[in-house]
Formats: sequence, C-alpha cells, structure tokens
Amino acid sequence: MTHRFIRTALAASLWLGFALPAIAQTTYPEKPVRIIVGYSAGGPTDAVARLVAVKMQERLGQPFIVDNRAGAGSNIASEAVAAAAPDGYTLLIAAAPITMNSYVYKNQKFNVEKSFEPISKLSSAPGVLAVRSSLNVNSVAELLDMARKSPGKLTYGSTGQGGSQHMATELLQNLTGVKLTHVPYKGAANVMGDLMGGTIDMAFMTATSAMPHLQSGKIKPLAIAGPKRLAGLSKVPTFIEAGYPGMHSDSWNGLFAPAGTPAPIVKKLHEAAVAAINSPDVKEKIESQGGLVIGNTPEAFKAEIREEVAAWAVQFKRVKLD
Repeated sequence: MTHRFIRTALAASLWLGFALPAIAQTTYPEKPVRIIVGYSAGGPTDAVARLVAVKMQERLGQPFIVDNRAGAGSNIASEAVAAAAPDGYTLLIAAAPITMNSYVYKNQKFNVEKSFEPISKLSSAPGVLAVRSSLNVNSVAELLDMARKSPGKLTYGSTGQGGSQHMATELLQNLTGVKLTHVPYKGAANVMGDLMGGTIDMAFMTATSAMPHLQSGKIKPLAIAGPKRLAGLSKVPTFIEAGYPGMHSDSWNGLFAPAGTPAPIVKKLHEAAVAAINSPDVKEKIESQGGLVIGNTPEAFKAEIREEVAAWAVQFKRVKLD
C-alpha cells in the first residue's frame, strides 16, 4: 500500500510538472499585469509602452498598467522587475541604456543578461546627428573638416557621462579621429534647448523625441546613425551613405520579464507584444515619429543584448568617466 501510494504520488507530481506550464499558458493572465517603465511619462519609452499596453490588454483580456519609475538611468525600474516574482504579472519596458548601465553604475543590483527573460525588442529609433542651425556646415564631411581644423573647438551636448548621446559621440570621435568638447546636461530637454539656442554646436538626438525640431529647421540634421533613411527625414543620409558604416546609435525599446518566467507565459507575451507593435495604427504612429518597428523573437533579442553588452565593454574601456 505504501509503495502504491508513493508511486501514485510520484506519478501525480510528474503530471503536475508537465501540466503546470500548459495550465499557465491557457489561464494566464488572470489578473492585471504591471508594465514598469524606467522613464517619466511623456517620453519616447513611455509612449511605446502605452501604445503596446493598450493592444496587449485588448488581446489578453486583462488590464496592462504602465507604472513609471524614473531614476538612476532607469535602474530603479530594472531592479524592481529583476526582483519581482517570475509569474508574468510584472514586466519591464526598457531602453538601450540597460545594456550599458553596468559600466556607469558600480552598484547595480541586476545583470541584464541573467536577471531577465527577453520577450521582444519592440521598436528602434536611430540616433540623428544634428547641429545648431547657424553652424556653417551641411554634411558630415563638412562638419568633420571643421572639427579637424580646430580640434576641441566644437562642442557637443549629452544627457550625461556614460549616456547614449555621450557614447555615440565618443564613437564618432573614435571612428573619425576628430576631437570635440563634451558638455553634459541633466536631461534631453536641456540639450535640445541649448542646441536650438546655439549654446552648443551639435548633439545626437533620438529621432522619435526630436522629430518636430529636426523637421522645423530649428536644428539641422546631418546623418542618421541607423541602417536606412527615416520616413520623416527622407533627405537626410545615413552614416553608411556618408562613408562611416561603423557609426551606429540605436535607442531601442524592449519588453522583458523576470528571469525564470515560465516559457509558455513568455511565448504568450511575445505573441501579444508582436501583434501589438505591428498593429497598423501603432506602427504608423511609431514610424511617423522616426521610429522603426521591430518585434523580434526572444532568442534574437537575447542575442542582440549579449552583443551590445560586449560592444559596450570595449567602448567604455576607451572612455574615462568622471
């Protein structure tokens, strides 16, 4: 009797082990899902999060609530999700700095490659190199020629040491051999304001957030640091066309779950997220603002993260942060 009971119990436990993922797939979600965003409401990452959340809610039948937790270069949000239960009810929509923050913040409490299950890169916004409208250059070649004639004279703005704008311009200097002077700010709005006002000479802009200013002539776009021209800036060449194929700057947004989230839930979230980002109205909104819709697989997204972390390791060795 005892042996029969043990065999029955073992069989039941094995059945539950196989059945639970299937149950999770069919019943999830059974309550509201919280999407944590590491940036303030109204910014480009928040905008993508809210567009996707609405569509995922429609598809999966439960509220998807966007929770903004800005601060520490988005680390506050990332740490919260990394520590959350891996049950699919706490998600993260992160941006590109998540792959570089470990080189900027020494006491980071998560590992981007180990603490999360990547679900999908949702969208991408290539960086755009822009100069003040009064600067007498109209191409990358003319800008670099000016910089070589007066090393260190031209200034560039960024959102701070180790941020994406700073590192993009450092990459440009490494590729071209020019010397520029860094002017760090506390936020993108400050960089934009001083670039339009002529206080600084240039900056890398995120296409989605800067598109109105890039189109208005208040600042002058010179090149796109992405694979192709943007619909809203069709006359602006890429760095590839300008002769610098290694100049790449990508401000992407991606969806993550905590590490250990069951594969069926990740699959369900991936399907919903890809359907959301490819919805005609969402896609039109993102592309009209200078973004590109991605919606790749968890495996592809994980591989891209691994490649970015390795690339930033090399790049940060060249840059001394204060």
